Amino acid sequence: MMSRSTQATHEELPSAMRDAVDDFARHLSRVDNRSAHTVRAYVADVVSLLDHAGAMGCTTPGELDIAVLRSWLAKLRTLGAARSSLARRAAAARTFSAWAHRGGLLATDVGAQLASPKGRRELPTVLRADQAAALVQAPGDEAAPVLLRDRALLELLYATGIRVGELCGLDVADVDRGRRVVRVVGKGDKERAVPYGLPAEEAVDDWLRLGRPDLGTADSGDALLLGARGGRLQPTIARRVVSGYARAAGLPHTSPHGLRHSAATHLLEGGADLRAVQELLGHSSLSSTQIYTHVSVERLRAAYRQAHPRA
Repeated sequence: MMSRSTQATHEELPSAMRDAVDDFARHLSRVDNRSAHTVRAYVADVVSLLDHAGAMGCTTPGELDIAVLRSWLAKLRTLGAARSSLARRAAAARTFSAWAHRGGLLATDVGAQLASPKGRRELPTVLRADQAAALVQAPGDEAAPVLLRDRALLELLYATGIRVGELCGLDVADVDRGRRVVRVVGKGDKERAVPYGLPAEEAVDDWLRLGRPDLGTADSGDALLLGARGGRLQPTIARRVVSGYARAAGLPHTSPHGLRHSAATHLLEGGADLRAVQELLGHSSLSSTQIYTHVSVERLRAAYRQAHPRA
């Protein structure tokens, strides 16, 4: 669950802290049902916090206090951590503190006193519609299995706006080719149906007929998208595929999340209802979707400044 570098630090913690980290990770995964990515991030932050606490003389989680938490954030700030990173780390510390207090490891929930640095909400970078079209067409028309998979991957990401983890988690049976929708299991195990268009349908059909049978092995299981060795495609490889084609096509650096931003923005610019886009993206809060209205306004302003003679 932890990276190699985090694992080494974790092993160097006092045994009581090490046990607390392991129990916390299990709680996040099994009880809170957090994603593997969130669990890794929170565990890494808590390991960093407890390592700092150890340097201040603490040997058990019960010795944590607000001074230790503030000292830890202050140290991270001096090391150049971004405001958004500090906000996330403070959230991890508060989550750990609340969990430790409920479990009797901490006499009081010291994290409740920890103020969170306000992260600046950056407007996401999005591709123009012509740039997105160039990206999804970048693998070309060759029928090599990996290229067929890459076309299906790019078309589905842009057509649906789903997260890369959601895409890689799709099974063949999750694709309803008759209705042209995919069944997606998102954050918190919430299920939603997301439609896709004709270009994605053709790319998926070509992949399933001509590409997947060649790449498939006994390890493929029901996975929709496969890696070069036949196992389920991993998000790290999917990110590499997207950025590689963007670079080859001479486009701005783009990630799967960038395609998600682009899909949402293009939907709203095309007249889609904000709540419909919220449902498609799997956002639990409308405020998470509203940022794309700001993106659209900023793009409109840029076009106005460029085109209007009295701008």
